[in-house]
Amino acid sequence: MQPTLKRSLSLPLIVLYGLGTTIGAGIYALSGEVAGDAGMAAPLSFMIAAVLAGFTAFSFAELASRHPRSAGVAVYVQHGFGWSAGAVAVGLLVVLSAVVSAAVLVAGFAGYLAELVALPRSISVGLCALAIGAIAVWGITQSALAAAAVTLLEIGGLLLVAWAARGALIELPGRLDEFAVIGELSAWKGILSGSILAFYAFIGFEDMVHVAEEVRDVRRNLPRSIVMVLVLTTLIYLVLALACVLAVSPMELAASDAPLALVFESSSGRSPALLSVIAATAMLNGALIQVIMASRILFGLSDDGPLPPVFGRVHPRTRTPIFSTVAVSVAVLVLALLFPLVTLAETTSVITLAVFTLVNAALWRLKRLEPHPPDAWLIPAWVPVAGFAVSAFFLAVEATQRLTG
Repeated sequence: MQPTLKRSLSLPLIVLYGLGTTIGAGIYALSGEVAGDAGMAAPLSFMIAAVLAGFTAFSFAELASRHPRSAGVAVYVQHGFGWSAGAVAVGLLVVLSAVVSAAVLVAGFAGYLAELVALPRSISVGLCALAIGAIAVWGITQSALAAAAVTLLEIGGLLLVAWAARGALIELPGRLDEFAVIGELSAWKGILSGSILAFYAFIGFEDMVHVAEEVRDVRRNLPRSIVMVLVLTTLIYLVLALACVLAVSPMELAASDAPLALVFESSSGRSPALLSVIAATAMLNGALIQVIMASRILFGLSDDGPLPPVFGRVHPRTRTPIFSTVAVSVAVLVLALLFPLVTLAETTSVITLAVFTLVNAALWRLKRLEPHPPDAWLIPAWVPVAGFAVSAFFLAVEATQRLTG
């Protein structure tokens, strides 16, 4: 009998996995860019971004309970539009996006490692890709535990910044007048611009659905975990944004390449080296999760028929799709070694937003075709409509920037 994926991810593990996909190294730089646009109103930009991302997060939550399959997005598009070829194309696009993202993160970490240890770049990249592939092949429980440990480290780094700036946070009641800019119409251009940047700090819930076949009590736990990740991420970002703008001026934050390190150093007087190590480690965590996600999509597409059966083979001991995982890991290694990744990396956000747009549209159609499926976690019909509008708008903004840039 062909072995299947192992359902070993509990609710706490899938929440930590989701936080690992969302809270990554990017937030360590993104906070300064948001502050540069929104000024003291940066926390509001993050709140608006949470609401905007929330529409699509809730759509993914319902779809994950309707169709808890590893192929995730491809399955949603197929059931929503009855478009098998398009569903496969969407699935492969998401795989491409994940592979490119992982390659960028591996290359980034390898560059950091090379500064600490005298190793040629090719060896650093090879070691990083090998380590990630080995963990992903080892088992989903081990992979999730490793990702969870690094996720806790990442969150700890963010909370460390907030703790260092606690003196500024305590001053908040006496400094509320500095946030009066929120009431000025002229400030809203910057606030909304900041929210567009902050939107990308909430992306990650779409990765969670691709391990659906390894989640315990999936129809209940996966939707709940997506919502919990959104809420926890929002709370962490709000506290962090408040700490940043109260401790350091928005202008200084915007001018810094490492704004959180700046906040920590100026507030505590200590070296921010630990934050740099955490940010670099977060790159590996992000790459690991991308490899897991891409391999599960390939597994799901093979399980449904379009891809060769070899991609769907599960190792009897590790209970992981070993060929799919190895194939993804090799692709990550090749891209990280041979290609300039800047242009490819920029396309990942366009692919993600296009997927969001399609997924929201698919759920809207499904809710019309099957309004009350049994055991499904349901949301109001207007939510995917709002998610479609937000995703389409951001997609148009991104596409315009790419064409004019």
